[in-house]
This record gives sequence, C-alpha cells and structure tokens, in this order.
Amino acid sequence: MQIEPSQLVDDVMRRWPATIRVFLDHGMRCVGCPIACFHTVEDACREHHADAVRFLADIRAAAVTAHTPPTVGAGSS
Repeated sequence: MQIEPSQLVDDVMRRWPATIRVFLDHGMRCVGCPIACFHTVEDACREHHADAVRFLADIRAAAVTAHTPPTVGAGSS
C-alpha cells in the first residue's frame, strides 16, 4: 500500500514509524499533536507550507525503505 495525501497523519506515522523522521525533517511537529488523528497528509502539508509532492516522495521512500527486507548475505564477506 502506498501512502496517499488523503491518509490521516496519525495513521501514517503508526503504520510506518520511519516516516516520523520525515515529518520532523520537513518542520512538521505532528508527533503527539492532538490534530494528527484528524489531519490528512495533504492538510499537514498545507498547514505547514510544505511542498506536498516532495514531502509525499520522501515519506513514501521512508516507508518503502523501512519495509524492505534485508538481502541474504548482504554485508557479509
């Protein structure tokens, strides 16, 4: 499942905890915010004057990276 602009901020952070760093890096202090369970990703971008396209790309990348299983034998010599 890909993260969509219509998803709630709280749901995104709970399902993909690696996205929390992206929210923070974009100046969004949504972690622990009582509005996070009502605001969509699109709402948060608008409220924080963030570039929605760039932000979505970053949180999607964080979610994919966090759920990518390690390659067998990676890092071993």
